[in-house]
Amino acid sequence: MFLHTAVFAGEPPKTMKFKPSLFWGSKLKKSDDPAEAELQNLSKIYKDVTDDEKIMRSLELMKGTLGEYSRSAILGNNLSDRPIKIEFKDLSLLNPAYANFDAVGWKKKKDLYIYINQKHSDAPEQALAALLSHEALHQDDFNSLNEETYAWTMEAAVWTQLSDRFPDECNNIHPLAVRENTLKKLFIKGNYSSKYIRKTVFSNPGYKNLPSRSPGFEDDNL
Repeated sequence: MFLHTAVFAGEPPKTMKFKPSLFWGSKLKKSDDPAEAELQNLSKIYKDVTDDEKIMRSLELMKGTLGEYSRSAILGNNLSDRPIKIEFKDLSLLNPAYANFDAVGWKKKKDLYIYINQKHSDAPEQALAALLSHEALHQDDFNSLNEETYAWTMEAAVWTQLSDRFPDECNNIHPLAVRENTLKKLFIKGNYSSKYIRKTVFSNPGYKNLPSRSPGFEDDNL
């Protein structure tokens, strides 16, 4: 199973080993779904990121998870010092080769974008939150096997937390949820580390031309 995402890199925290205790009996507080009256407040928070309500709700789900770093990056704490703009899009319009990608990172001059395949517009918000936790780590013109390993592992970690927190919502046959559960299995098999995800990334033909390292991802133990 080949998993495709974006092509840019960033400067995340260095560790790739997560404590199993973070995922056993998670005590993360479950937030209530934002009421209609709360939508206006969400729009103020994310006005420079998106006008899509589902994406805004997905970003809110990243609070209190390991995806907090990515959410902060999306709001502007990234290499561009600008919010990352996010939208659902027909990715084949960018490049026919991207038609079946789940998401693509894009850079136009100094601005960063995350384009999510429009086929995922009905995906569980938790799956979108995990995907965005991955994509927000790609912040420049460089990519590497180490970077993809880190990004895939972050995605798996966030999904693991959210699926423990929202088991009913995440027990879903949507293709994006299926992808996330595939990553979760690899993550847990590796004792909550990048061990098996790394092997999957390094064997993915879509990454065969990537260098091992890129700025911010020089450590082969990532």
